[in-house]
Amino acid sequence: MRVTDEQLAAAGDALGQLLERKQRMMVTAESCTGGWVAKILTDRAGSSAYTEGGLVTYSNAAKQAVLGVAEDTLLQHGAVSEPVVREMVAGALRLTGADVAVAISGVAGPGGGSEAKPVGTVWFAWGTGEDQTQACLQHFQGDRDEVRRQAVLFVLEGVARFVETL
Repeated sequence: MRVTDEQLAAAGDALGQLLERKQRMMVTAESCTGGWVAKILTDRAGSSAYTEGGLVTYSNAAKQAVLGVAEDTLLQHGAVSEPVVREMVAGALRLTGADVAVAISGVAGPGGGSEAKPVGTVWFAWGTGEDQTQACLQHFQGDRDEVRRQAVLFVLEGVARFVETL
């Protein structure tokens, strides 16, 4: 699926308006998307009303040092896993005090994939705390740019559905 800049902008605008209406501040903890979600959120004028910040923790060392992801979690499950994205959400919330956090970790390609986690495998989590965090796994098709675009759109739309319930 080819995701356009217009689709990303529309999804970012919709989420931004929703966060603003609900008076919620959001933080992103991104790996394979490299800050793209935060970029989309802050493209909209007035985004400081709903964007607390964005953290790009690409390496395992950064996930540990910045977000407090446990070394054991990374060793047991790998960076692209549900336990890691859940810990990324918890760390981002703890670090910033935001109301809502999103975490993304995946294999965008073209290399780095494995039989268990092929290119296009992306784990997501979003939530407001340990008991209010949802995680899901998606498998996207395409080249590096296409995988990343699909991941950004997926998370913008998913977080919007989540925030709607708050």
